[in-house]
Amino acid sequence: MTTARRDTYTPDSLLAVAVTVFNERGYDGTSMEHLSKAAGISKSSIYHHVSGKEELLRRAVSRALDELFGILDEDHARGGRAVERLEYVTRRMVEVLTAELPYVTLLLRVRGNTATERWALERRREFDHQVARLLREAAADGEVRADVEVRLATRLVFGMINSIVEWYRPDGRDAGDGRLADTVVRLVFAGLRGEG
Repeated sequence: MTTARRDTYTPDSLLAVAVTVFNERGYDGTSMEHLSKAAGISKSSIYHHVSGKEELLRRAVSRALDELFGILDEDHARGGRAVERLEYVTRRMVEVLTAELPYVTLLLRVRGNTATERWALERRREFDHQVARLLREAAADGEVRADVEVRLATRLVFGMINSIVEWYRPDGRDAGDGRLADTVVRLVFAGLRGEG
């Protein structure tokens, strides 16, 4: 490959190609040869940008995790009643998932077969725990139903949100107009909010 050809790829554009291939083939089923063919550049050109496919995986899942953890630092997630913070975090999770769909999809598909995957799973668990903590606070405040076990509710909420990666398409009817996030919040909190 010529230098001009290599210069058409940046670490970000190479990462986008890698995420597409990882999501199509699975991380374990992807070789550097697959990445090279998908990018249309030589393997040595890829190594010009990264040390290997695990670095690409770490960058990809880090991008998804950084976006998710960033939600918890936003003003509306940090102040106010617990139930309002929980609603805000739920809405933003859907927004991040749809905005970063390929990256979050990859994050949700890691299985723990490599050091990077185990790290990503641990970070996901930490995020889940922080959201569950908000749900427990809302329950302690009497803002969500007392007859729904917090751990089960947390799993169901995450299950609903995480399943979006299986069917959502950015060019579909719900793309970018906020209806998807609104609908998820309505469904979750109509069922979770305490009576009265």
